[in-house]
Amino acid sequence: MAEEVRVAASGDSGTGEQTAALTGKRVAFLTATEGVEQVELVEPWRAVTQCGGTAELLSVPGAHGQVQAFHHLDKADTFAVDNTVDEVEPQAYDALVLPGGVANPDALRMDDTAVAFVREFFDRAIPVAAICHAPWVLAEADVVRGRRLTSWPSLCTDLRNAGATWVDEEAVLDGFLLTSRKPDDLPVFSTRLIDLVGTRLRA
Repeated sequence: MAEEVRVAASGDSGTGEQTAALTGKRVAFLTATEGVEQVELVEPWRAVTQCGGTAELLSVPGAHGQVQAFHHLDKADTFAVDNTVDEVEPQAYDALVLPGGVANPDALRMDDTAVAFVREFFDRAIPVAAICHAPWVLAEADVVRGRRLTSWPSLCTDLRNAGATWVDEEAVLDGFLLTSRKPDDLPVFSTRLIDLVGTRLRA
């Protein structure tokens, strides 16, 4: 991924236990080529790498190069793509993180390969963490039916129509699915992400 995130992560410190919590764990971060909310990408990425995990930025087929992040509606930094979803297998990862931003998940849910990639994490019961508008992709993948989750409030009708029970809480864990509403929820979202990935045993 881009140097901006790696530099941010390397500046943090924690206890030895925190630093080693994700040693040997590999976490995928999936975004479209533009529109991802930068803080929702950078902060969970920082948490993963700070705790010893390996984070990889994935994007849609053909998206070699960089993705354009945003601060709400304003362009922010660009980040280098490590792989595209047609080049990797979900079982190679210990978790999938779906950052938000309005345009980002809207583009992802239009890409059949990306949607199928997300669905396979659910088929294999591999942890998935989605924040803000990212659950749009989960609805498209038809994996929210019967699940309890949260999101940016404007998605509540879409998610209910897709069969989910939507709640207004800062972080909701339903089995191996973690969801949060917005950037203000990132501290608890990141903490619970580390807990979720840290307790996962590879099959």
